[in-house]
Amino acid sequence: MTVRRSLWAATAALMLISACARTDGGAGAASSGSSPEPGESPAPSPAQQGDGIVLRMIREGGFVPAETIPGRVPVISAYADGRIIAEGPQIAIYPGPALPNLQVVEAGPGKVAELAKQAVAAGVRQGTDFGQPNVADAPSTRIDVVVDGQTQSVTVVALNEAAPDDPSLTQAQRDARAKLATFAEQLRELGNTPEAKPYRAERVAALAQPWSAPNDGLPAQPPAVAWPGPALPGEPLNPNVKLGCVTASGDEATTLLDAAAKANQNTPWTSGTEKYRVTFRPLLPEETGCADLKKAR
Repeated sequence: MTVRRSLWAATAALMLISACARTDGGAGAASSGSSPEPGESPAPSPAQQGDGIVLRMIREGGFVPAETIPGRVPVISAYADGRIIAEGPQIAIYPGPALPNLQVVEAGPGKVAELAKQAVAAGVRQGTDFGQPNVADAPSTRIDVVVDGQTQSVTVVALNEAAPDDPSLTQAQRDARAKLATFAEQLRELGNTPEAKPYRAERVAALAQPWSAPNDGLPAQPPAVAWPGPALPGEPLNPNVKLGCVTASGDEATTLLDAAAKANQNTPWTSGTEKYRVTFRPLLPEETGCADLKKAR
């Protein structure tokens, strides 16, 4: 189990602010309260070529501080050209590494098309009813898949946290959630296969907020490190929190990634006369800058 998955309960107990999970899926999204459609779903076909996204699974909402949300990385992104970028295993230490462990698998277009077909069979389609469990402040799991030129989406609250016998759910809803949870676990394991290799991003975003010493009881705080990238804090991402964003590409991105590889999540970075806590967010192939991270939920 990765740190990201194992620390959810601890995060919920420690944090004092909550970002409510979204349940809207946009056009073509499956409603969590609608009835299943009869008949078989059409086989999915990629609507895009090249590096167009065919399948993606992300976390949304949950009992987390608002400033952590833009730095989230999708659990998996599968592209029409056969690449799969997924979270790999994360070492279970505190504080954790500054960089997320992203892996890339050159699975081939056929494998990606098969995963899209499996997504539809697992319930990622219009009309699947997953119900609303009696769980507060849990994150949602959102899965998007390209089907016949359109994106089908489902957003399921507390997919892994709800009790199997939750009285708020019907048996049909429990069965639908169990089926999707099995598929979601299959997707999570894609970053932990022999074919997976470290993903080296061409561009990286740095999300900066004022640094303060963590109240973790450790006898010493980490030493400050001179910031080697664009001046912090950068452009504001969220008007409600002090969170800025800068991006780097080319040699500058390489310098940042190399520095981040030697740091951890509590490392203070000095830029000018100020110290910052920085979340490093490698950008995916279709992402170009901070504006893409403003869309995070």
